[in-house]
Amino acid sequence: MSASPLRLRFAPSPTGYLHVGGARTALFNWLLARKTGGKFLLRIEDTDKARSTDESTRAIFEGLTWLGLDWDEEVVFQGANLDRHRADAERLLATGKAYRCFCTAEELQTRRAAAEAAGGAFVYDRRCDALPKDEIARRVEAGHAFVVRFRVPAGDTSWDDLVHERITFPNKDIDDFVILRSDGTPIYNHAVVSDDIAMGITLVMRGDDHISNTPKQILLYEALGAALPRFGHLPMIHGTDGKKLSKRHGATAVGDYQHLGILPQAMVNFLALLGWSPGGEFEEVMTMERLVAAFSTDGLLRKASVFDPKKLEWMNGQHLARLPIAEVAARVTPLVVAAGYTTEADLEARREWWHTLLELLRVRVRLLDEIVPMAETYFREAVTYDPDAVAKQWKDPAALGPLLAATRETLAALPTWEAAPMEAQLRALAEQKGVGTGKLFQPLRVALTGQATSPGLFDVMLVLGRERSLARVRAAEQVLAGMVAAG
Repeated sequence: MSASPLRLRFAPSPTGYLHVGGARTALFNWLLARKTGGKFLLRIEDTDKARSTDESTRAIFEGLTWLGLDWDEEVVFQGANLDRHRADAERLLATGKAYRCFCTAEELQTRRAAAEAAGGAFVYDRRCDALPKDEIARRVEAGHAFVVRFRVPAGDTSWDDLVHERITFPNKDIDDFVILRSDGTPIYNHAVVSDDIAMGITLVMRGDDHISNTPKQILLYEALGAALPRFGHLPMIHGTDGKKLSKRHGATAVGDYQHLGILPQAMVNFLALLGWSPGGEFEEVMTMERLVAAFSTDGLLRKASVFDPKKLEWMNGQHLARLPIAEVAARVTPLVVAAGYTTEADLEARREWWHTLLELLRVRVRLLDEIVPMAETYFREAVTYDPDAVAKQWKDPAALGPLLAATRETLAALPTWEAAPMEAQLRALAEQKGVGTGKLFQPLRVALTGQATSPGLFDVMLVLGRERSLARVRAAEQVLAGMVAAG
């Protein structure tokens, strides 16, 4: 690795959303730039005008910003560099490293079909490279359409890949590829090399689906007399079925996970461990600062990684549990307001209560969105009883009604509304009535929350407060009385 600061880039095409694979590539480049004191640059490869959209460009910006991946210089738009792309192609023509090809698409297709019919692969035969100079000039003067082809030299093209070590391609297997279309626009490989040279990129780290492009790009660097960057090709990301990650596996856009309640720090942590390992024993749950400190190309893995949504949710739960409670509140407040439970002003007025409730709920969920339905019962006056919870915990309403009444009276007699005396008095009541504490606590939980599971029973009563807790027990008594009357 060069001792001078690295210049790395992320170069997405704005033809769709920011895919998690692209986000992982951007993250690795960003981490290495931050680790080495280098620069992380962003280039939008918008030369495909038919498919590139402003909406996709915005999605890329928003996705990177959400993940916390800031770029260091102005964004480069590839389409704005057309003049340079053409000028570089002209340089290659002038030095004899490229030539004009006047073969039409129909002619090429006919030759390709003939080669396939003969059981071989089509290779351009360089017939236009053999044209005399005066004939080339005549055709250009007459306005004949042509593309510019790169003349692939003999020999091999090799590089030491950061992930896959030494890779070699025989040049005989590389056709004289087009670098400039007949309309004067550049082909991908030529535009990329021209831009990377102009941006001073010293390390190209991207997906290993680009490995076959790399020998062509190296040949172009050499032909243009530019210093070669290092190359590193990251393995693909697969779904849990072992196949390349796609929409059939569910959400694959970074923006989708943002709206599914995933925290950006959890997504970053999860993506970082897809194709990279710090080595040795390490904590899986890592902050961005820890990732920067630990990141090294030595830890890049050769095998494909598996995108497991369940593991991402687990990771999210870990980060959610570590988040400052004020930040949790900032993220969940708009959700409960949108659900119609309360207002932002109400939560601000009851900030301490709201933070206490969030502390109880966040350890029980993996996604931010899951907090919202769990929080509902703490805002509503009336309890909605889960039928399964009622069926399991209120099996004998005739016996349970008096027990809950005694529970309410015991709680109402407490001089202070605190967890320790609540628990002591209710345990004493259970012993007095000759029932196990579970036979008292679980039916009481349903009375208070409508659910068979909840945060700690006494924590629930503290959050609900004395009046609401007693009122809910009284309401449960009435429901039980109705069940008895109904037979």
